[in-house]
Amino acid sequence: MKDKELFSASPSVRSNRILYTPSAFARASLLYLQEVGTLQAVRPHTNRRSNLHSYLCFVVLSGAGKLVYEGQQYELRAGDCVFIECQRMYSHSTEENLWELMWCHFNGPSLPAIYEKYRKRGGRPVFRTTDSAGMESLEPVTGILSELFSLAGSSDYIRDMRINEKLSALLSVLMDHSWHPEEQRLSRKRMELYQVKEYLDSHFLDKIVLEDLARLFFVDKFYLSRIFKEAYGVTIMTYVEQKRITKAKSLLRFTDMTMDEIAGQVGMGNGNYFSRRFKKIEGMSPGHYRKLW
Repeated sequence: MKDKELFSASPSVRSNRILYTPSAFARASLLYLQEVGTLQAVRPHTNRRSNLHSYLCFVVLSGAGKLVYEGQQYELRAGDCVFIECQRMYSHSTEENLWELMWCHFNGPSLPAIYEKYRKRGGRPVFRTTDSAGMESLEPVTGILSELFSLAGSSDYIRDMRINEKLSALLSVLMDHSWHPEEQRLSRKRMELYQVKEYLDSHFLDKIVLEDLARLFFVDKFYLSRIFKEAYGVTIMTYVEQKRITKAKSLLRFTDMTMDEIAGQVGMGNGNYFSRRFKKIEGMSPGHYRKLW
């Protein structure tokens, strides 16, 4: 099951987005993805946000709109690229000439310093990119955003590392310099675990018991635990919990379900337990997450 859905909860846009839950290792050590997608506005609207622990890059594929950031207003048109830090208050809007956007929210322990360097080098909130021939083109950014979308919805067992690489490439475009992450070697355990992971992707909302899982696949539970962590970098139960938290983020953002209802829907018991685990993983309560996003 992919962490990808077509959302039409807002009457103002049609969007195709992926909410992504990175591993603890990615949060601590890598550039990590929070959300990626595209949207088509179907009526005029304005989005306002602040205090998000996130950085936003979006491009205007068609139409036009406005960005208000750090007290300045920028007129946006097709071909513009935006890169901002979302702790600061910002808003973007579109009116008669309804726009189509492609975007990603991302973060990482190194990003505050990178963004500060970007600003010192003269980086602006709104700019335009060019291709290798020097002609204006969004391809340097849209190509990477498309790859991020594919990676986030894939079953690639080192996708956090691959996402880190693509976000690094995105920053390279923004900063106009290159960085080449180390290549990562594939684990030979991947094929052995394919069916187990496929089962978890389809049944993560159900009750998962290690002993039952081991019996289902005719393997010793200790061996299964060890090779799963070797292959995917997390324990089976952590992997399942990440899938559940990602689903919970969708329900928090796009439904009015209570915490108890969401907890039951994602297989995490009652609202109190769900809230504790959500805060442990996301660094904020589910109610605060819902309010911010």
